[in-house]
Amino acid sequence: MPPKYIAERNGVTDMDESERLVAPSLSTLAFERLENAIMQGEIKPGERLSESGLASRFGISRGPLREAIGQLEGRRLVERKYNLGARVVSLSNSDLIDLLVIRESLEGMACRMAAARLSTAQLGQLENMLVGHAKSEEVQSGRGYFQGRDDADFHQVILRECGNPRLIGLLDIELYSLLRLYRHQASMRPGRPAAALQEHRAIVKALKQRDGDRAEDAMRSHIRNSRTAFEQSLAVETTKNQ
Repeated sequence: MPPKYIAERNGVTDMDESERLVAPSLSTLAFERLENAIMQGEIKPGERLSESGLASRFGISRGPLREAIGQLEGRRLVERKYNLGARVVSLSNSDLIDLLVIRESLEGMACRMAAARLSTAQLGQLENMLVGHAKSEEVQSGRGYFQGRDDADFHQVILRECGNPRLIGLLDIELYSLLRLYRHQASMRPGRPAAALQEHRAIVKALKQRDGDRAEDAMRSHIRNSRTAFEQSLAVETTKNQ
């Protein structure tokens, strides 16, 4: 369906062409665009999701938008409260730190298991991914270490090969989406992007050697360092607000 027709059907005539959704699966694209807006901080934790406003923004009816919001609820990124509607989830600092502690144990375990299962092609994929990360302007400038989802996410590629569906569900559905909300904050600490890249390289080295113990240690160390960076960013914010 042409973009103009969709815009006119929904009474929207002044929309940015780059945001209008016109593919066959509008709910899927709405989910991707909405998730990205949340992850990039365009829509803040705790912010209410206005169905009418978002429908106008994307140039779609409320049906596909409601489906997208439902998918985000399934990923724990959105919550509904009585008489308040849907809002982006907001976690306390202590909740986030608790999740990072849990993630360290679970993802360390997943990395150990994946060491025996990753194919040569997948290991090459991880190496190539890190080459691309090293070339990114954000990492080179030290502004941050940002990743995409699924095949574009270093951690998800490893997790999918751990061979334990329940562990994958706990990390991918229960933790990753929530933690991605705050992942950028930790990755922007001075010196953290370069350090995280080196830690990723140490993980890949252990995986290539099929050394499960070393791979688990490298992954746990990486996530522990991420938690430390997050705690440091909290301390800085606390100091600023005093």
